[in-house]
Amino acid sequence: MITFKHTLGLVFALAIFTVQLSFAKGEESLLRLSFRHVVDGRPLSLDSLRYTNAKDETYSITRLSYLLSGFALETTDGEIVNLPDQFAWIDSEKRRTSLTLTNIPSGKYRSVRFFVGLDTAVNHGETASFSADHTLNPNLNGLHWSWQGGYIFMAIEGKFQIANQELSGFSYHLARDPNRTSISIAANLDLSQPLTFEIDFDIATLLNAPRRISFSSDGNSTHSLEGDPIAEALVRNLPRAFRLHRLISDTPEILQASSVKPLYLPSEYSVYPLTFSRLFPVPNLPLDNPLLQERVNLGAKLFNEKALSKDNSISCSSCHIQSNALTDTNRFSLGIDGQLGTRNAMPLFNLAWKTSFFWDGRAPTLRHQALIPIEDPTEMGEQLENIVEKLAGMDGYPEAFAKAFGSTAITPERIGLAVENFLLTQISYRSKFDKVVSGKDQFTKSEQRGFELFMTEYEPRSQRFGADCFHCHGGTLFSDHQFHNNGISEIDAVDAGRMVVTEKESDRGKFSTPSLRNVAVTAPYMHDGRFQTLEEVVTHYNSGLIRSPTVDANLAKHPISGLGLSKKDLGSLVDFLETLTDEIYIDSGTEEDRPE
Repeated sequence: MITFKHTLGLVFALAIFTVQLSFAKGEESLLRLSFRHVVDGRPLSLDSLRYTNAKDETYSITRLSYLLSGFALETTDGEIVNLPDQFAWIDSEKRRTSLTLTNIPSGKYRSVRFFVGLDTAVNHGETASFSADHTLNPNLNGLHWSWQGGYIFMAIEGKFQIANQELSGFSYHLARDPNRTSISIAANLDLSQPLTFEIDFDIATLLNAPRRISFSSDGNSTHSLEGDPIAEALVRNLPRAFRLHRLISDTPEILQASSVKPLYLPSEYSVYPLTFSRLFPVPNLPLDNPLLQERVNLGAKLFNEKALSKDNSISCSSCHIQSNALTDTNRFSLGIDGQLGTRNAMPLFNLAWKTSFFWDGRAPTLRHQALIPIEDPTEMGEQLENIVEKLAGMDGYPEAFAKAFGSTAITPERIGLAVENFLLTQISYRSKFDKVVSGKDQFTKSEQRGFELFMTEYEPRSQRFGADCFHCHGGTLFSDHQFHNNGISEIDAVDAGRMVVTEKESDRGKFSTPSLRNVAVTAPYMHDGRFQTLEEVVTHYNSGLIRSPTVDANLAKHPISGLGLSKKDLGSLVDFLETLTDEIYIDSGTEEDRPE
């Protein structure tokens, strides 16, 4: 296990700000690479079924994400200047489209070189050592195959349709060491001053030249097995897909460090040691709200405080029950005056790795998430100013706030910070699955079969007939923390999901992917709690899904009739899912038995 402590160096941690730098001739320079994602030279529009390939298939792109490494420049004399240990994660949906190369000797160059993908050492190296904001942190980029090993070098996913046939999906994941692809782009570069090098990455070329790829006849998925023709075609096409758009003379912005002080740090405090599996990526903890024992204690007290509700009848823990992995066993939770909510309460563990909260992601931080239910009229129905007044008049709270924040002052902000501290400490990593991974236990035959199905794609052309669960629930956290439409309802469903927040039609029916850890004790399932058992859940994914325009590409690529897994295989999937339950929720095991 890893114990992560907020030492003084972390308490007074580093934040990021932007500065402008200028360079004199003869010094080191900078080169900003800016990627434009285009189709036949026109800017790529995500989720729009508007493009046509050489096989007359209409298609859209819903995801374009890739990793770059091995950056180098070629001088006018033919010398290669390598820029080691510089990596980039480019993602069209997340608008990560540029990087700045540093430590470049000032001078003139005639080409830029890089690789799509990572070298063998990095590809198969330890991922848990990367900082939370590092390009190669799996929790950040979502491009690591975890139990299968290695990174996905490029993920391109979308939908396609032939004439009036049923909408289908495609999912091309280029990976594995032999498929690392070299890119070289010629350009006259004078780096006596920093430059921006705009590069077009043309998806039409990637899918058409020199090898034409048909989603329907060549295959609508690839996971880059040895000799896979789609992976081979992508590798052939990639070098032509990148080309120079233009050069811009400017002074790129680069990141420098600046100190950020924690909010309301008391003169005396105890650091809370955050413990989690060595296999987990480093979490992105809030730098302005360090984990202090005093804040965790206060947050726990507030989490269980019924005075936070208008009629003093319910607390946060009323709908997030500790014995059920901090979720509710009811389909919809009861608020004040017996009011029913419209969504199932989400479990509240391993939140240190999430970047948005609620099923629709409307809260950007835990401190925001903690306050929203208090004022929701169908939940706790109280006003924050009333909460402040209540707590100030209750025994123990002024003193607890003083210990946590250095002052008896009670404010909504400090309430949010305290609850955030508490929720960040709710870490789950002590399941049978974790013991198996650490060599302290073994799967049964059925559990092993379920794990294999979970981690195997459905790709009939390569004779692979898995359950394809890992696309959304892969990795050590068993969630990609993204938003997906999983085909449970029509596009005009009452609950529009993520679209309520983004106002994008392409987000209609998308909801946050919950972790499958502890899934056996967090029924009912889905955002509306429609399924009562895990058997119902796996049957849903095994059956024909509702194919609305926003259904996830990795589900749309499956046959209309469903995966066709046997009843025995569905039972094995459930058996595997039950191994993900933390021992603290099944009341078994001892501290000595817990995996490290």
